[in-house]
Amino acid sequence: MSTGPWRERFAAEARAERPDLSALCLLLATEGDPQLDERAMDWAQIELDRLAGMLPYGLRDARAWASAVTELLGGRMGFHGTPADYDRLSSSFLHEVLRRRRGLPILLSVVWMEVARRAGAPVYGLALPGHFVVGFGDPQEGVVVDPFAGGASLGAGPAELAAGPRVAARTLDIVLRVLNNIRAWASARPEHSAVALWALDLALLLPSHPAALRYERAKVLVERGDFANGAAELESYALIVDVIDPPAAGRIRAEAKSARALLN
Repeated sequence: MSTGPWRERFAAEARAERPDLSALCLLLATEGDPQLDERAMDWAQIELDRLAGMLPYGLRDARAWASAVTELLGGRMGFHGTPADYDRLSSSFLHEVLRRRRGLPILLSVVWMEVARRAGAPVYGLALPGHFVVGFGDPQEGVVVDPFAGGASLGAGPAELAAGPRVAARTLDIVLRVLNNIRAWASARPEHSAVALWALDLALLLPSHPAALRYERAKVLVERGDFANGAAELESYALIVDVIDPPAAGRIRAEAKSARALLN
């Protein structure tokens, strides 16, 4: 796995006592946008500050916060999502979402959360199956809105909201989900395997990640023709799997052997 200054900063921020969500989202976007430099990242942070400064002072009630943030971002500023946004890699990049005011649900939610947080709102993200929304106030009783729909209130919400306790999404879980979205985008477009590879590289820099990502990375390397490194990673992953599932480890070693055979 190659490293560079942006990746080093990403890894350091991910391991900070209180990781900064906006900084991590901007740092990961440097992998996909060569034009994203320090100046552009500063612009994005300043834009979040500017939007936060447009919110009214003295709000205390969760419903008032939800209404004010939605009126600003979904109303006056026009942030929302469309089905076409799922086809754009830039919909997963925070600076592009701020510029276009369009994006995936989770990135629009990051905008909602970061703007509201800067203004002092009790805000958090909620990861639902296949969707991501934002809550204000107490997670069990607060107001939930859908930034993808311009901040529309979910009221009682989808069945997932009523099925069990609401748990605020942790910063690193949000970042991993953003990277998962990028991997999903790339997996549907084999010509963009390089995107899948850097998304996996960053996910593996997070202090906690699914071990299976190592297997996925090895497979991508093999698919890209890097048979030696792909085989080495398959063998390394097989050592981990051997502890819990020896037959599966054997199959992974067979994959590594097949990859090495392609070198001949």
